Amino acid sequence: MTRHVLLGRSEGELLWFRRRSVLQAAAAWTALGGFAAAQAQQRGNIVELLGDAQANGRALTLQSTVQTGDTIETGPGANLVFVIGNSAFQVRENTRLVVERGTMLNVVSVLRLFTGGVASVWGKGTSRQIVMPALTGGIRGTGVYTEVFPQQDLRSYLCNCYGVIDVSAGADRVVSRSSYHQSFWGEVQPRNGRMLTPAQAINHTDEEMEFLARLVDQRTAWEELGRRGVKDGQGYMEQRPPSAHPAAPVPAPAPGQR
Repeated sequence: MTRHVLLGRSEGELLWFRRRSVLQAAAAWTALGGFAAAQAQQRGNIVELLGDAQANGRALTLQSTVQTGDTIETGPGANLVFVIGNSAFQVRENTRLVVERGTMLNVVSVLRLFTGGVASVWGKGTSRQIVMPALTGGIRGTGVYTEVFPQQDLRSYLCNCYGVIDVSAGADRVVSRSSYHQSFWGEVQPRNGRMLTPAQAINHTDEEMEFLARLVDQRTAWEELGRRGVKDGQGYMEQRPPSAHPAAPVPAPAPGQR
């Protein structure tokens, strides 16, 4: 499994994609035609469910359907994977989120994350966002991991695993173009005068993103390139200096260069 840094989560929690039941469910989902076929056959869109999860206060089962507009909550030890349209989501334990409706029933316009963690892969589309207490990401088609840390006053984390995202926190705004995990903190209080700061790649793996991409007939950027990069949160295949991160502070000019 690829390198990753853990922050407040266990190694076992990130290995959900290795369980035999998950692999079998994913194979069946793909063989049966994915989301469009599930809708046509009036089957549910949940690929994996472990532990307790609710939609709008009602317990979910493997036969349930998660719809846009639903409020999703997971309990301790839970794992939930579902697909809506051309987007796939993996919801960590102790997470609360809303998948807001877009222009159509099966289009997610906003993933509003209140607490916990979500890995997601989004097909191409317009006017879609991930909204957290301290950070917002405008999605253009990407793989992304997001987490809100209640123990840090709802400090918000976003990793643009691949693709393009408009990232903002407070007055700070950048365009993130990533081929291999470009990570950000949305700060609750300014750090060195900034609300948007660089982060490491934490609490998610390449294999999770690859699994979700397959559910919506996609491949990650590193799968298409046939190689992995440096998983340091910078977002590039090759090593770059910290100043290459779009949220890095702009260095002050040297004396005589003002």
